[in-house]
Amino acid sequence: MTISLVTGANRGIGLEVCRQLTARGHEVLLGARDPAAAERAAKETGATPVRLDVTSAADIERVAADIGRLDVLVNNAAITYDTWQRASNADLDVVREAAETNLYGPWRLTQALLPVLRRSPHGRIVNVSSEAASLAGMTSGTPAYTASKVALNALTRMFAAELRADGVLVNAVCPGWVATDMGGPGGRPVADGAASVVWAATLPDDGPTGGFFRDGRPLPW
Repeated sequence: MTISLVTGANRGIGLEVCRQLTARGHEVLLGARDPAAAERAAKETGATPVRLDVTSAADIERVAADIGRLDVLVNNAAITYDTWQRASNADLDVVREAAETNLYGPWRLTQALLPVLRRSPHGRIVNVSSEAASLAGMTSGTPAYTASKVALNALTRMFAAELRADGVLVNAVCPGWVATDMGGPGGRPVADGAASVVWAATLPDDGPTGGFFRDGRPLPW
């Protein structure tokens, strides 16, 4: 049985990732800040609810202590798609708040769960990123979100290099513009964006590591 933990999973892409992983036979731990929301989402997907605020050191320590085995970590939790800001007028307090969830949260959680991930015969870490984090096409928009996702991409490369010898594959995935509460209307179906994440979570042992992908295809950094 493959055991997977998905953060920020009570709605949107995270919820659908849980649904798709459960359908593939994974035992899924559904992480969410609100215990009631986690319970509702877990019932919907057949997952196990886990109270997990990735900005809370206490939550991360508790989850790490409770998990005896883990094969897949999907760092999906994210906030602050700040379309109202530009780099020139950005409120740096908003930028810092975004970084706490979008960068430091997955960083802390990955560090805490490395012992169990290293013990897995098929360890996988998926950092849910965005094409907005590609330096190749960057503009001045959404500076808090974009800067935090750029840093998450860099973290992906660092962890991939460090964990290669342990057989843990680490990749960043852009699910694309998806019709969620954060993405807004007009995007592609949530199931399609989630499938992009699930692809990286279920890679074979000879699959890529340290990459940036959407729908299984490389994106420019």
